Amino acid sequence: MLTSQRKQHLLAVLKRDGQLVAKTLSQSLGLSEDTIRRDLRELAQEGLLQRVHGGALPASPAVANYTARQQLAPSAKRAIGRAAAALIQSGQIILLDGGTTAVQVARQLAPDLKATIVTHSPSVAVELANHLTVEVILIGGRLFKHSVVTVGASAVEALSHIRADIYFIGVTGVHVTQGLSTGDLEEAYIKRALIRQAAETIVLASVEKLGVASAYIIAPISGATGMIVESSTPPEIMAPFQELNLSITYA
Repeated sequence: MLTSQRKQHLLAVLKRDGQLVAKTLSQSLGLSEDTIRRDLRELAQEGLLQRVHGGALPASPAVANYTARQQLAPSAKRAIGRAAAALIQSGQIILLDGGTTAVQVARQLAPDLKATIVTHSPSVAVELANHLTVEVILIGGRLFKHSVVTVGASAVEALSHIRADIYFIGVTGVHVTQGLSTGDLEEAYIKRALIRQAAETIVLASVEKLGVASAYIIAPISGATGMIVESSTPPEIMAPFQELNLSITYA
């Protein structure tokens, strides 16, 4: 089997099974694990999969830049944003992540909601600027332009003084065994800090983020208390999550 044929086979198995196990593949193809690992490394460099210990998982398409992500699943993000906004009650302190789905949450807040929204996203803060009864706390730091959020030690320090009711987290990957992940290390650090400061953490996950992984781990799936997914998410994708102790809302 030629290298190109072998790589196409690996991608076909990944699409079919949702994962690749290097040892199993080496045995089924009669090749060394070193050969399989080399193929996986090259495919990962092309952005076609995400390597994990012992094999690979599908790579998340949600690691694209902010402008590109605005065009990704817009109707699903609006529905998820509406469902998230409906969970917020007056008097609560809410941590709202950055990203395109979080902006939709901000847009869907009830006009008479009286709450405090803490965010490290200038985009979310601007969206809430005209909401008369929502207090907005914008966390400062270095602007990470890819996601249009602030990151760094000063942002983490500021967050350490806040205790919130709910953190609505945006991720690029949600996987039962590989947990919550994102495409940038500093983003992973600040999302981890946000999880620590909230009584509940709810994952905002359009379908392209489910069952995939990105390079930087935020937390195990147990770090979340709930998920909001679109109502059209295929049952076979949700099946592994249904077995966990998670509150799942279909938007």
